[in-house]
Amino acid sequence: MAELFFLTPSFLRCPYISTVVEAKATEPRKKSKKASREAAAADTSELQQGSDSEAQVNEQLKAIVGASGAGPSAADTKDGSDFGGFDSDAGENDDHDKTTEGADLPSSNGVSLPTVDSEPQAFSELNLSEKTTKAIEEMGFKTMTEIQRRGIPPLLAGKDVLGAAKTGSGKTLAFLIPAVEMLHSLRFKPRNGTGVIVVSPTRELALQIFGVARELMAHHSQTFGIVIGGANRRAEAEKLSKGVNLLIATPGRLLDHLQNTPGFVYKNVRALVIDEADRILEVGFEDEMRQIIKILPSEERQTMLFSATQTTKVEDLARISLRPGPLYINVDHKQEHSTVAGLEQGYVICDSDLRFRLLFTFLKKHTTKKVIVFLSSCACVKYYSELLNYIDLPVLDLHGKQKQQKRTNTFFEFCNAKKGTLICTDVAARGLDIPAVDWIVQFDPPDDPRDYIHRVGRTARGSGGKGKSLMFLQPSEVGFLKYLKEARVPLVEFEMPMKKILNIQSQLEMLIGKNYYLNKSAKDGYRSYLQAYASHSLRSVFDVNSLDLVKVAKSFGFPHPPRVDIQLGASMKSNDDKVRGRRDYGRQPHQKRRRSD
Repeated sequence: MAELFFLTPSFLRCPYISTVVEAKATEPRKKSKKASREAAAADTSELQQGSDSEAQVNEQLKAIVGASGAGPSAADTKDGSDFGGFDSDAGENDDHDKTTEGADLPSSNGVSLPTVDSEPQAFSELNLSEKTTKAIEEMGFKTMTEIQRRGIPPLLAGKDVLGAAKTGSGKTLAFLIPAVEMLHSLRFKPRNGTGVIVVSPTRELALQIFGVARELMAHHSQTFGIVIGGANRRAEAEKLSKGVNLLIATPGRLLDHLQNTPGFVYKNVRALVIDEADRILEVGFEDEMRQIIKILPSEERQTMLFSATQTTKVEDLARISLRPGPLYINVDHKQEHSTVAGLEQGYVICDSDLRFRLLFTFLKKHTTKKVIVFLSSCACVKYYSELLNYIDLPVLDLHGKQKQQKRTNTFFEFCNAKKGTLICTDVAARGLDIPAVDWIVQFDPPDDPRDYIHRVGRTARGSGGKGKSLMFLQPSEVGFLKYLKEARVPLVEFEMPMKKILNIQSQLEMLIGKNYYLNKSAKDGYRSYLQAYASHSLRSVFDVNSLDLVKVAKSFGFPHPPRVDIQLGASMKSNDDKVRGRRDYGRQPHQKRRRSD
């Protein structure tokens, strides 16, 4: 058993509380070019509806991509920052005629894409077009990752692929390179409409993919764009009508344009990429994906489906989207652990009333590190970020109920930061390549082992990447470790010396009692925490009835549980008709119910 603050095993040589230990911390790892490049997000001035000027957003992107990055030329962005690559010298023949359904393409049967006879090791062995090769060199990539070595050649040959790979494995380039080569080989023009569609589960991941596509297509004449929820739909429709050859999209907004944008030419779609397919289905886009697949032409369409985990729903989606005889690529099946080798993982058993004090102590001593803290609900993220910022511990926050402009700016800011803390929900847990993250802290345990794997995948990314992870568990939640062990997740327990935890409870309770806005936010967070806990998929481990509500309340800054009324569903129904389906969380379960006024 390792001690949490004085970490003697080599596994845990990291700074916690002691300044002596801080001085002996492991050397900061170098930020890999790959991590920096794939962290590049799109120019989002179209999303900045009001306050942010285009110049400001371009400065954000320049800082993220780096001064040496291959950004878009003026010609690339003259039609809007979210849609690039339009020919600067294109005449009327290259403009899409809105009165037609788009120019037809020649059959792809006679077009030969570059292929290789044996599994290559370097990008230079792929026989790619000169423009793509030049872009890859400018991006700083030479050697391919396993998913790229095994995936790109069959995709270049036109095969359908179902790929299983961990996040951070390099799969973005694995599907973008064949897609760009296909557009180049078929000589797509704006008037031909869309040839490739990439579907992403979240807006942030879509922006990130767009940033990589933007660099990869820096020397190509084909157009590229992005359509996501929260952005200006009318502006997106105008760009689609002009012709976007490679389109990155979130499922809901893509289906909206397919059904309601007359000028959107998609009859020439030759490739469909479904990235993070398991996540797309988990967040409720199953119906949208089925409709999208049904609408898109299938006769000459190549499909690339990537998923970090294989579920029944993913298999169903593969069945309806892939052509018969797809190639299945699993780059993880031979590995001993489900998480990457450079990731050092541990957990601490902590009572509810000590959770915030421990988190505060940890963050206070890691102000020079880059840390992501995962919480279970939007309201919890809002409360704890407001509280920490109020008590002069600056943090950023990211959750699904924020406006798109706020989410985009926060994502850019944290990507570009060398140190700092991001408090977030699982909206940031999948696919996002945030550079140089030192620590992943799971303040609230995930819903299942798959979510755990995706959360910790935000650190130790890329070849030789290093990172650390810490998960908070209450004594009643230790059963979750069994599920993680079955999922091949290696964990070591940290000890928690009480004398090293900062004693701020009385000051916290005084602050929450006097500050109306923090008090209201704390109640919302307390309520949402209990709701999230009650809806946990592993109820045998995470049983809301086993919680000590007095201790839970203390973690939110209350001396006693606030009275909140929560809808928990049929499984928690009371015999009292007046409160059927509800539980009064202003008291402990064994106390007698008092009639409210």
